[in-house]
Amino acid sequence: MSTKLWGGRFSKGTHKLVEEFTNSIHFDQKLAKYDVIGSLAHIDVLKKTKLLSGSEHSKIRSALNSILKTIENGTFKIDPSFEDIHSYIQHLVETKAGKAGLKLHTCRSRNDQVAFDVKAYTIDNLFVTQKLVDDLTISLGMLATKNRNIVLPGFTHLQHAIPIGLTQYLGAYVEMFNRDHVRLYNAAKNIRLTLGAGALAGTMIPSANYNLKKYKIQMNSIEATKNSLDAVSDRDFVIESLNALATTAMHMSRLAEDMILWASKEFDFIDIDDAFCTGSSLMPQKKNPDVLELVRGYTGRLYGNLINVLVMMKGLPLAYNRDMQLDKEPLFDSFEIVQKELAILAELFKNVTFKKDNIAKQLEDESLYATDISDYLVKNGVVFKEAHKIVGHLIQHKLKNNVEIKTMSDAELKVFHPKLTAKAMKHIINPNISVQSKKSVKK
Repeated sequence: MSTKLWGGRFSKGTHKLVEEFTNSIHFDQKLAKYDVIGSLAHIDVLKKTKLLSGSEHSKIRSALNSILKTIENGTFKIDPSFEDIHSYIQHLVETKAGKAGLKLHTCRSRNDQVAFDVKAYTIDNLFVTQKLVDDLTISLGMLATKNRNIVLPGFTHLQHAIPIGLTQYLGAYVEMFNRDHVRLYNAAKNIRLTLGAGALAGTMIPSANYNLKKYKIQMNSIEATKNSLDAVSDRDFVIESLNALATTAMHMSRLAEDMILWASKEFDFIDIDDAFCTGSSLMPQKKNPDVLELVRGYTGRLYGNLINVLVMMKGLPLAYNRDMQLDKEPLFDSFEIVQKELAILAELFKNVTFKKDNIAKQLEDESLYATDISDYLVKNGVVFKEAHKIVGHLIQHKLKNNVEIKTMSDAELKVFHPKLTAKAMKHIINPNISVQSKKSVKK
């Protein structure tokens, strides 16, 4: 039977509907490992300040370590009748350590406890996500290297623009994910992993005793809180993490959209491995990029999780309010979605095949080389605004009369400008020449 960490001043038990409405153990069980780690640190503080004897400390520590072992080996089971994971672990400690366990909650509040637990969980998962971002970046880099000689049409407004190398195209996404790597790292680095806030005003233990360098979550050591009110009421770290995850999801969504388009019959640039596609229950010929579509679709949910917490926090007075319990499910959900997406995309891009012949056909569109022709005229002394107008007229003539610029004679070309020659056009209208002529970026 569950026992609460509070209740002495109440004359009635909690109504069943209230129990069901306020219960959080069904989702905050994800914090079990961090709650135990925080408790191990807390009893060291209690021993240091002589609020626990050596024997009591040993009994509680043994109980906590046995609980931690079950969490790490996957045998940990919750009792859903408990209010939250903190109450349940307290109960387990009391069961294992006897009377000594009753002292675990000395100078402690769940307000401080949950802030520590969620921060520790967040730090760990930011680094897990960062590693998965790196895996996807590596996968994209390998795909680009494998297909380094491919040139394809570049697009603006989803219209043919200028030829571009595949390495540069995929490299754009690598740059996005590199920024995500830094963003995730900074979110983790910005988290102060504190103990000692109590409920909101601190505890009777001197702050120096809360500096516990031996307890680290990734790069973050436990330290004394500077401002106890802020320590229990801050959820900036949740918002910053959700923002970083939503931004990463946005980048994956854009990448997914490009691949969805490229896999369509209208583009037909790529083939996605069958293992990463699904079929139709009615139409036998279908091969659908469902994985990419779900990556694109989940982005809305990730944005919603960010907005959810921002709106929840916007009007809360200091310090802790029960509304803040609602930060966990969006946070857990966002980490799980983004981590799954990153993992599956890293595998998907190991199995993408480019259809070079189909890409080459689209590169025959001479309008792709209009800027290159303008650059040629500028190099030959024509001011850019005039060159832009000349080439615009040339493209208009081509489209209106259904002629190829490369087949036009010197006489036909000189109607537009004396510097335009058949030899020059044949040289310029070439995807590789077009890509090589761009000098402003490293290739």
